[in-house]
Amino acid sequence: MAADLFWLIVSVGVLVSGAELLVRSSGRLAVRWGVPTFVIGVTVVGFGTSAPELAASIASATSGHGEIAVGNVIGSNIMNIALVLGLTAMLAPIPVTRRIVRREVLATIAISFAPLLALLDDRWIDRPLGILFVIGLVAFLAWSFRSSHGGDTLPIQSEVPTDTEETPTTRTLVTDLVLVVLAIAMLVVGADTLVDAATGLARAFGVSELVIGLTIVAGGTSAPELATSLVAVARGKTDLGVGNVLGSCIFNLLGILGVTAIVVPLRIPEEVFLFDLPVMILTAVACLPMMLSGHRIGRIEGAALFTGFVVYTTLLFVGWPFPADRSSDAGESAVPPTTQRTAASIQPPPSTRSSS
Repeated sequence: MAADLFWLIVSVGVLVSGAELLVRSSGRLAVRWGVPTFVIGVTVVGFGTSAPELAASIASATSGHGEIAVGNVIGSNIMNIALVLGLTAMLAPIPVTRRIVRREVLATIAISFAPLLALLDDRWIDRPLGILFVIGLVAFLAWSFRSSHGGDTLPIQSEVPTDTEETPTTRTLVTDLVLVVLAIAMLVVGADTLVDAATGLARAFGVSELVIGLTIVAGGTSAPELATSLVAVARGKTDLGVGNVLGSCIFNLLGILGVTAIVVPLRIPEEVFLFDLPVMILTAVACLPMMLSGHRIGRIEGAALFTGFVVYTTLLFVGWPFPADRSSDAGESAVPPTTQRTAASIQPPPSTRSSS
């Protein structure tokens, strides 16, 4: 228990340091490439900080813990918007007057419905659907870069945090790329250590794998997004912060679910469709009126998002509407659909949260 707590603290320090380095180096890349910082946040930073989710999901699915993988993705998206965006807005109101930001919000909302496609195949995300998700991610990436040159940009130089000792031109492109890779590596290692430590602490309380995935694992793998967004906003880089959140949400759903399903087909538990997925969708939809009303997410809106996250997390551990220590069909989630369907004909149906 004490060792887990120690590594939990160490991992947070690594995450903060990696986030600081990522914000600086990615900002310089934005200047060099002539791309708005927001787009860099959606793509390079957003996808980079989602690397822990990808590693954790694949590792969970291949080891027979598919529910952790599913819970990690759903829980991470809820945390990215409700917790990360909420805390970021509470620290500094986030202006969203730029048309490109609103487009990305609409894309995030639309893609939040993607897991519902699993209902067409008995709640399975199999390899063909996983490939479709990855293709959708590639299309989104191409669209983001193409739309960034459509006249919706602001002077980029003013958006990038500058150092008193150096300017973006004093470093080579290779150096900046190496620093981005180094920063992402720090985030991955820090998040992986945090997940191990936090999961060890959580299992001592006897909660199920799905709840661990929705909360502890999702919180650990979302820590890079939180650290990066807070550092970005502290440096006046609100575009990078909100872009990081939206990009991570899209990458979680299309990239992580897609790649994980290609490696090991996933079955989404029925209770996720009844509670957790609707919460994730509503969280994404909640951003739209906030951004359209005052063209920014203010401190009050941020507090509302953060409060919603606290309520949701509390309900999970309290056991409403489903027990927190429920038994699960995690074992089913780690085998291909054909194998599972054959086994289902000779085995009783798996229990859900309500039967725990």
